[in-house]
Amino acid sequence: MFCTTGLPSDIEIEVDDMTFHLHKFPLMSKSGKLHLLITEQETKSFSSANLRPSANLNSSVSAAEDSDGKGKRHEIEEEEQELEEEEEEEAGSPCIKLHNFPGGSETFELVAKFCYGVKIDLSGSNAAPLRCAAEHLEMTEGYSPENLISKAERFLSTSVFKSLRESVKALKSCESVSGSAESLGITDRCIESIVSRASSVDPSLFGWPVNDGGGGGEGAISVTDPPLLPGDASKQADSRRKKPTRDSKMESWFEDLAQLSLPVFNRVISAMRSGDLSPDIIESCLMCYAKKHIPGILRSNRKPQSSSSTAASENEQRELLETVTSNLPLDKSSRSATTRFLFGLLRTAIILNASEACRNVLERKIGSQLEQATLDDLLIPSYSYLNETLYDVDLVERILGYFLDTLEQANAAGIEVDPRSPSLMLVGKLIDGYLAEIASDANLKPEKFYNLAISLPDQARLYDDGLYRAVDVYLKAHPWITEAEREKICGVMDCQKLTLEACTHAAQNERLPLRAVVQVLFFEQLQLRQAIAGTLLAAQTPSPSQSTEPRQSERRNLTIGEAVREEEREGEGGRWRETVRENQVLKLDMDTMRTRVHRLERECSNMKKVIATIDKDDRPRGGGGGWSITKRFGCKFKTQVCDSQEATMVDRTSRRS
Repeated sequence: MFCTTGLPSDIEIEVDDMTFHLHKFPLMSKSGKLHLLITEQETKSFSSANLRPSANLNSSVSAAEDSDGKGKRHEIEEEEQELEEEEEEEAGSPCIKLHNFPGGSETFELVAKFCYGVKIDLSGSNAAPLRCAAEHLEMTEGYSPENLISKAERFLSTSVFKSLRESVKALKSCESVSGSAESLGITDRCIESIVSRASSVDPSLFGWPVNDGGGGGEGAISVTDPPLLPGDASKQADSRRKKPTRDSKMESWFEDLAQLSLPVFNRVISAMRSGDLSPDIIESCLMCYAKKHIPGILRSNRKPQSSSSTAASENEQRELLETVTSNLPLDKSSRSATTRFLFGLLRTAIILNASEACRNVLERKIGSQLEQATLDDLLIPSYSYLNETLYDVDLVERILGYFLDTLEQANAAGIEVDPRSPSLMLVGKLIDGYLAEIASDANLKPEKFYNLAISLPDQARLYDDGLYRAVDVYLKAHPWITEAEREKICGVMDCQKLTLEACTHAAQNERLPLRAVVQVLFFEQLQLRQAIAGTLLAAQTPSPSQSTEPRQSERRNLTIGEAVREEEREGEGGRWRETVRENQVLKLDMDTMRTRVHRLERECSNMKKVIATIDKDDRPRGGGGGWSITKRFGCKFKTQVCDSQEATMVDRTSRRS
């Protein structure tokens, strides 16, 4: 690089692979170190020039004068002049090499411009390297007033550390001059500025941090802008589109923070945690950083990487993921986007084979806010060859256990939790949908399905229609399970909590065992009875206009005590009539149900006799060796299935309460 001043350069400065052809005076007037190096270089050059031998030249000149006269002497002088010119060309300008210069050749170019009096533009990206380079070259006030050290320090204090975005950019630039920046304390000052500026933001006001701390930063709204006229609506719309929104400003400094290296980013997050920053801000920083450096963490953002981008290795991604996970706040997040992000982290942790502690933290964090998850989040494939199922059912069961533990801890802490809390109801609906999704998996064992279905308490489901749908799908996809397993699977649902539509479907469902069908029919009759009783009561109850007016006219002649006793007698009589009517309807329904059960028992007994007769006729006369029709078609009939004296309810004591 050459300095275009019109004067030939008299010094060469080599930084990295670039050589700068400059002049001594501007450099020596600003930098103490360059002054010392140039002085030493000149001393060495002067000493070597004085020690140059000239005896041979003088002897050759005297010999020439004796032999050939003055002509030969003139030729020798010309040779001496040519030799001196060749030595000067070989020597050239003195050269100084600056090894390990802070900021490299780009920073030294700015330093050289400053020495020549050229105006340089200071920014958050170059202020820290310039400050380190000025310290390295000893550009103090002792050599020149308003030198580079004071200018760079003043810009850092008044501009960079007053803005959140500029502080992040300066921290990023400190990575190239890490040693000098650490010794000068610039790195720590940048981190302190970031934490202090971020702590002044209240994310609950708009849902995100909205201020970068800089008064006149990019995208700031000026109070001196002239108002637009009413006819300038199009100009006003264009100006609004051009101005970045507050959310875009927030995302910009988050994206700048994601450019940091992992060690520096970890220091920033640690400072945020020790500074009692809002958990939402810390989570947002971690989410942005993980999305930037871990590809495919969200299913919606799985795009093929360009050839120019350098993807991190598997070990680097694992280290980054564990660092992000260890810094996650323990508080429950109020955003569904965070829950989706946590599931993405968990899937990636399983794929990258992260540590067990890392996965446990993610599972507990997800379990504390499971009500914000969706069915798509729960459908995590089984990445291990040890699991036979398509989806990782054990993982979902552990997450559900952490959710229930959170509710129990809230109860133990004295926090009143509504048994019909919205979060519990949402999780119940979510698990029912998950059961219906995995029920079609042929490798799903009955025990797995049963254990997951009974994990939730009874109050998690207002109706069991979703659970009945999952049971129906499972029985359809697993026709080979035994009758006992069918009854156990059907025992997870409470027939009393089925709606009338579900009862009607279940009563005609051939896949359900007979005992379950009988239970469904019984409770269906109860629902019909309640509906009929309600209709009869509504029809027999007189209208208010007919019943209240005569009684009010009669009560006008009674005292207060007599009126109270009259109301009590009327209330007891009404309740008694209502109870008698309900008992009559219930007795009728029970008789109808008993008749239907006896009819089913007779049909079952007749079928057994016919099958036994066919089996007996089909057996060969010579004795054993033949196959019975029950063995041939795999029919198995058990007496207790149709026995009305057996218990008709599956044991549900194992269900969690």
